[in-house]
Amino acid sequence: MESAIIKKNLRNPRLVILGSGESGTGAALLGQHLGYDVLVSDKGNIKPEYKTALTNAGIPWEEGQHTLENILNADEIIKSPGIPEKTEVMKAIRAAGINVIGEIEWGFRHAGPCRIVAITGSNGKTTTTMLTDHLLRTAGLNVRMGGNVGNSFAAMVLDDLKQGQNNNANRIFVLEVSSFQLDDIQQFKPEVAVLLNITPDHLDRYEYKLENYARAKFRIAMNQGHGDVFIYNGIDPITAEIMPAVSISSQVQHIAIGQAQLETPGIIHLGEHHFTLTKGNLRGPHNQFNAACAAQTALQMGAEPAKIQEGLDTFQTPPHRLEKVAEHNGITWINDSKATNVDSVFYALQAMNTPTIWIAGGTDKGNDYTPLLDLVADKVKAIVCMGVDNSKLLSVFGPMNKSIVEARSAREAVEAAAKFAQAGDTVLLSPACASFDLFKNYEDRGAQFREEVLRVVSD
Repeated sequence: MESAIIKKNLRNPRLVILGSGESGTGAALLGQHLGYDVLVSDKGNIKPEYKTALTNAGIPWEEGQHTLENILNADEIIKSPGIPEKTEVMKAIRAAGINVIGEIEWGFRHAGPCRIVAITGSNGKTTTTMLTDHLLRTAGLNVRMGGNVGNSFAAMVLDDLKQGQNNNANRIFVLEVSSFQLDDIQQFKPEVAVLLNITPDHLDRYEYKLENYARAKFRIAMNQGHGDVFIYNGIDPITAEIMPAVSISSQVQHIAIGQAQLETPGIIHLGEHHFTLTKGNLRGPHNQFNAACAAQTALQMGAEPAKIQEGLDTFQTPPHRLEKVAEHNGITWINDSKATNVDSVFYALQAMNTPTIWIAGGTDKGNDYTPLLDLVADKVKAIVCMGVDNSKLLSVFGPMNKSIVEARSAREAVEAAAKFAQAGDTVLLSPACASFDLFKNYEDRGAQFREEVLRVVSD
């Protein structure tokens, strides 16, 4: 345990930040700029880059511990979205009656006049957030992206304050927000709120009740009012079931993205506007839906339709999300390492329109692979199981009369896939599992896959 705590300045309001990641550090730096007496406390280790930023700014910090005597004298607390309510530090804070908010709320409180787009959902948040940012940027609008992807909201607000831009009402923030972040909002109010979908996830944080998790997602619209827009999935059964029970102002414009907008594969129909995905890199029905949400958002924010089409044509998919790595000798190699659950793999396989060699496996999370059986039967010609323990994959898919082999590294997996693949095929890394048996994280898994693919195609 290590600490760099300095004496409290009694003249200034006391702000304690729990968690020292991107959001915590951004919140701390903004708080200091605003004149707060700030402490950052992290139960784990603070990453060197954040420790340096805090130390250079003269902000006290502690790691490896939460010292209650230094926390419970706070006027307000900003907590990391990763800290559950059941932890001892949160129980003590709640008992003390100290107001707790999240970094998204903190940024909103100090952002000044601006326009906010907030995007949430169980799947597709990052792709849709990045695409929305790209469409607005292509349209020439003044936009910055952050939240759960990229910069923290607080850090972007601090940049604007330092540059004297905080009174520019034309600024647009496009924010990816998780259910955990939405749990800690109070007044946060986006001009456009987007709810992509709801599938069971993180239920351990919500008393194992899907309704509780779904209600957390709907908090994205709870403060919206006249002039605001709520874009949602018009074909998602869980969204349809929960929506009547949540409180969304009747003054909010509701826009459903459903079959009418998506009836033609590769085409998006939004009223009088029609957009095509044929020139871009967005694959599959799920990305057609994501693109429809992003395009509808861009229209609401004033982007010209021609510029939206230009943005759809030029968008590069995020790394590790159906990322096209290479096309060589008629074989397409795709990195979808971010697909760590069955739902994500379902969407990936659904997007394949050529015979597919599927690389799957890793640390199984209690997966039920049943929803994949028909897609595997129809689209997959061979399976490469990449993991320390592939027994469950072998038992489920082995009887399907597909070629199936095991691999213990990215190199072995790529080399095995290359032996199965021929011109006109696609090799898809879409694991359906966590990565921690062989890799540091899904990014490491995707990066090693990419490296091995590029090595193979260059030989």
